[in-house]
Amino acid sequence: QCTYLEVEQAEHTHAVVLSRPAWLWGAEMGANEHGVCVGNEGVWTREPLGEDEALLGMDLVRLGLERGSSAREALEVMTALLERYGQGGSCKEEPVPFVYHNTFLLADRTEAWVLETAGRYWAAQRITGELALGVLGALGAVCPCQPPADPSVAEGSRNISNQLSIGSEITAEHAGLRQRARSQGWWSGHGEFSFAQVFSLEQQPPRMEAAKARFRAGRELLRQHAGHITAETLMSILRDKGSGICVDAEGFRTAGSMVSVLPRDPALPCVHFFTATPDPSRSVFKPFVFVAGIKPVPQVRSPTFLQDPAKQIPRFQSSVDRRHELYRWHQAALELMEQDQERGQKLLETLQELEKQGLEGMKALLEGTETPHPEELADLFFDCVEAELKFYT
Repeated sequence: QCTYLEVEQAEHTHAVVLSRPAWLWGAEMGANEHGVCVGNEGVWTREPLGEDEALLGMDLVRLGLERGSSAREALEVMTALLERYGQGGSCKEEPVPFVYHNTFLLADRTEAWVLETAGRYWAAQRITGELALGVLGALGAVCPCQPPADPSVAEGSRNISNQLSIGSEITAEHAGLRQRARSQGWWSGHGEFSFAQVFSLEQQPPRMEAAKARFRAGRELLRQHAGHITAETLMSILRDKGSGICVDAEGFRTAGSMVSVLPRDPALPCVHFFTATPDPSRSVFKPFVFVAGIKPVPQVRSPTFLQDPAKQIPRFQSSVDRRHELYRWHQAALELMEQDQERGQKLLETLQELEKQGLEGMKALLEGTETPHPEELADLFFDCVEAELKFYT
């Protein structure tokens, strides 16, 4: 059972960690036990929006992670389900439908892809080369691979925002993609075929104009750090408010943020940093590692409701408080930061020190200078959340 419809079950699913809107089944971004990371952004295209309930792009994120043991396999899962079931339905917990198509970033230890969609149609671009992949979206989905230790290995990066970005560099595509473009008069059938050019709206929604600036800014920030992109680099980019990457205006605020370190050496663990709270500029990135016996973290799980307005038909006729415990305390801390700048600054510095400790611990783990006991890694995310809560309470 996905957000709106059922799909056939798979024989086997992988363990996943997800950052998601609490009312739906899918996820904005996440990772699985095999080091696959997927994140999505909304886009508007020439294909009509499907208000009929189908798969959400966020459902596809989770389905790809649960069923794909590599980025390429996740891509194949997502495109097959997209072609079969389509995408559609409201992406927001409000009575007035808010519908969009999706662009995705997929990465694992060895390769990365951008997947972009327009209705049931899609195009995918494999990010070539020996990459340290820095991937960021308008709302902060990030999946970077740690730069290789060998300085002779080339490094590359790729970002997305709320717009189509695959031009003629198409690695794989829907079998009927070009015929669809010709039949609609969007492409003559001759010369270069650019997915973004052919399927983008001629008159973009106002929010898409801001996406162009975010896309350019993200690309430029990654370029400035070329050759030395680290987890800290990506965190700083996600916190950049001047570029609009970190959103905190006009009724929108960046929700959860994620940065993943994916070592090429399979003997080393992947480390996934999550804020689990909004506005990364005032949040703590906390490390998570897949190991056996992971300790549950109820402080970052949203409550469930017997009479859930997202599941009753008609949907979204009332609202409920879905904030988890850490979210509620974090919001109170944000208010403190705004009301008492001196106390707020001290709290922020304390939180930054907590994050620094987590980063240093994970660096030691990845460099092999420390070998934590498996139980320590199983409790890692729980302990970091508990430590953050203590500073708030």
